[in-house]
Amino acid sequence: MIRVENLVKQFGAKRAVNGISFTVERGEVLGLLGPNGAGKSTTMRIITGFYPATSGRVTVGGHDVAVDPIRAKALIGYLPESAPSYADMTVQGFLSFIADLRGLSGSAKKAAVHGAVETCLLESVLHQPIDTLSKGYRHRTCLAQAILHDPDVLVLDEPTDGLDPNQKHAARELIRRMGERKAIVFSTHILEEVEAACTRAVIIDRGSVVANGTPAELKARSATAGCVRVTLAGAGAADAAVSQLGQLPGAERAELLPGADPAVDGRVTVRVYPKREGNGAIGAAGAALTVAVAQAAQAGGWQVQALSTEEGRLEDVFRSITLPDTVVQ
Repeated sequence: MIRVENLVKQFGAKRAVNGISFTVERGEVLGLLGPNGAGKSTTMRIITGFYPATSGRVTVGGHDVAVDPIRAKALIGYLPESAPSYADMTVQGFLSFIADLRGLSGSAKKAAVHGAVETCLLESVLHQPIDTLSKGYRHRTCLAQAILHDPDVLVLDEPTDGLDPNQKHAARELIRRMGERKAIVFSTHILEEVEAACTRAVIIDRGSVVANGTPAELKARSATAGCVRVTLAGAGAADAAVSQLGQLPGAERAELLPGADPAVDGRVTVRVYPKREGNGAIGAAGAALTVAVAQAAQAGGWQVQALSTEEGRLEDVFRSITLPDTVVQ
């Protein structure tokens, strides 16, 4: 439904988007992830036809956005950054106006407006001017205009910005449900949203794609993915545990994790890192590391209080592959 090929956007001497390529199929929710200024909003504005590309190509539903913009845009619902609207209109008037722009009339228009209001929970503010609404309600009003015509493609720029925790949860659930039958791309810098709503994520840094995969695939790239954590009773077990567990066949190394003073708390926690192949994947011995750690603890007579395998953290992956001094706007 969305195909982005070698996309480049130049603003004078500044290259905001630098050869980005990705696709989004129907039934996919793609999270566009990156630090502030990485090029996420610029990419989305090109997809929706708001900006022309310097080079490269974008198609929506098979229609080239630059060559056939009317047909492409008819398939898109767009929630821009900062959720702009006409502040002097009421919510009802604004959504009615958007329905007119989308070519809806009569009973179809009435049903579309009612459906968007119901989905975005706007009944209580329907007749208020938009400039009297809270930031959260203004954002929901702009989301309502994006879904009003039931588009096949949704492009959402920071869709939970300004929402309280309950509203954020509801918005993520809505995106996840709509993603079952639409193609959705939304930008965020909130990592928990990727895990909560996305089937796949693309990480952008300095205008380029630096990672592309499912949340599980990205977390597997974390340095702690596949690590075994074992908590042992008794401060005296610390040195022996670190030494012996680090020498297991599937172990790369072991380390004592910081925390409570073992002399006072009476327990220690050790993290054991699995050996990895040249491509970063965990080898067969590493995959069996949890069992090996449990067997070593039993043989050593250690009292195990907790034993678990870590799945990795998306935050660690994000920080490891993005640059803190990103300057692209």
